[in-house]
Amino acid sequence: MKRGLRAFIGFALAVFLSWPDTSHYFAQGVITTAPWTGTWSASPDVTADPGFNNQTIRHIVHTSIGGTAARLTFSNLFGSKPVTLGDVHIARRSSGARTIAGTDRAATFNGQPYVTIPAGGTVQTDAIPFQVPALADIAVSFHVPSQTPPGSTGHIEGLQDNYIAPGDVSADPAFAGGVVNAAGEQSYYFLTNVDVMNAAATGAVVTFGASITDGFSSTPNTNRRWPNRLAERLIRAGMTVGVLNQGISGNDFFTNGSGQAGLTRFSRDVLAQPNVKWVIVSDDAVNNLISGNPPSAQQIIGAYQQLVQQTSAAKVGLICSTLTPFEGLDAWTPEIENTRQTVNSYLRTKESGCDAVLDLAAALGNPAGSDISSAFTRAYNSGDDLHPNDAGMQAIANAVDLSWFAALPPINAPTACGRLAPGEGLGAGASLAACGGNVALNLRNDGYLVAIRNGATIWSSRVSGTPGVEVRMQADGNLVMYDSNGAMVWQTHTSGNPGAFANILSNGYLVIFSARGTALWSSEG
Repeated sequence: MKRGLRAFIGFALAVFLSWPDTSHYFAQGVITTAPWTGTWSASPDVTADPGFNNQTIRHIVHTSIGGTAARLTFSNLFGSKPVTLGDVHIARRSSGARTIAGTDRAATFNGQPYVTIPAGGTVQTDAIPFQVPALADIAVSFHVPSQTPPGSTGHIEGLQDNYIAPGDVSADPAFAGGVVNAAGEQSYYFLTNVDVMNAAATGAVVTFGASITDGFSSTPNTNRRWPNRLAERLIRAGMTVGVLNQGISGNDFFTNGSGQAGLTRFSRDVLAQPNVKWVIVSDDAVNNLISGNPPSAQQIIGAYQQLVQQTSAAKVGLICSTLTPFEGLDAWTPEIENTRQTVNSYLRTKESGCDAVLDLAAALGNPAGSDISSAFTRAYNSGDDLHPNDAGMQAIANAVDLSWFAALPPINAPTACGRLAPGEGLGAGASLAACGGNVALNLRNDGYLVAIRNGATIWSSRVSGTPGVEVRMQADGNLVMYDSNGAMVWQTHTSGNPGAFANILSNGYLVIFSARGTALWSSEG
């Protein structure tokens, strides 16, 4: 179990970790104090393009969370020569290559419209005042004024059409002369990240892996990769968590080729992401097993142990995925299957050091939750016995426990009748009985904090809007209710009184007392 994580991870194993105080991110709606958080990313690799020359590239990016400003990252990480690009624009997408008129905003690099990225380098734009929508398509357009070498830094098989036009038409909503880049295998070129400024964002989760994470075999141009589906679930749950896809088809832990080896790129592609709080390590190890030279279970376990050490040092929550079944492939053997099951058994134990486990073997193979099934469930099989179809992608997203990404720190259960001491509190549905009088304090599932006497409600917090999911007696003396995003929705305004505590009295009054016993606040006014 890792110690000192900034992210609270509410695992199925009921492991709770602690957050720092991020309340200043929410204060008075001021976004300038909030960190950048990733809303979209694509793992850098080498593409198969023939090079660009006086052309404009328009990429379509599907966001996870929204924000009040945007920042773009462009990379020449694997380039052999410097690359110049500029006249960068961001806009809401209409359809195809078209953007919605009036939504376009220009980006600069230290105030300049063009930038030269050295070989091996990466650049970021200045902050762009642009209202980024959640779960929506935006268009990022940029001009490449001079000849670039073939094989740009980018992301192959991005499953999203990109568009190429002659000359500089970055700001044109119609993208005059632009056509679908049929030769590009739906790749992304140079663009690797879109970040947003969102004061409510509790962090980003990176999905790290190979082709299953990358979305291979999901329907192109529909954003049905499982990370996209996870982003949808998070938004529906009222959680502001960026989802960053860092999958590369063909990638594995140990081999350079389809991207750098997973263990090599992990620090850059995961730990360096803006406001990263969690990572889901998915399917790299599967490619190791089907590579023709499969490693031992202990070698794969050793890779996970390295990731445990790295994420622990970086205070990032590590969610380990069990290895998906693949019987039916030519590479499958009973010996390899035994290795897969050995690794999965290890990952499910506390000794693994993983902060939580996403059981993909159960989600896609045997619904009973074990490795009895060594092959895909038919309904989730794309037909190649290795990659899930759209329904399988949804099944992966559905298997993620959203409480892993909860914004709230853990609370201690009350230790005495009628009393909430500092650090103690109630979760939704929990009650605290008074020391007499048939009275209780209850945080109802609808988000109302109520006092009940003889079964009847005699006082209510009357919170409107987002329901509370936790009420906490803070060390500063304030009794506070939070929603699932960690935003305060109700309080007693008694901060500045360290050691204060809350009492639900036998007459049904909820009272905040100072450490010396002076009443600071009462539900009866």
